[in-house]
Amino acid sequence: MNVKAAARLAEVFGVLASETRLRLLHALERNGEFSPTALADAVGMKVQAVSNQLQLLAARGIVSSRRDGNSVFYRLDDPCITTLLDRGWCLAEDSTFRKK
Repeated sequence: MNVKAAARLAEVFGVLASETRLRLLHALERNGEFSPTALADAVGMKVQAVSNQLQLLAARGIVSSRRDGNSVFYRLDDPCITTLLDRGWCLAEDSTFRKK
């Protein structure tokens, strides 16, 4: 892997290295799509905090949105995210990653 590719991959992992964003992505993966208000309710956060995180994820192409009248709904935009979340969970459950 060259330096440029490694830097792009580090950026992806950096975006995902947030408990908040992982919780949001997990909720979107399980539900399909949410409005920011419904997503905030689902994860127990303030709507503005959720909106800020969704904007960051949308800017990176991880989630996308659709408008329905005055409402906006977000969903995962990249199928690789579901696979990455599944692989990450597998690693987290692996005994070598558990705190001793």
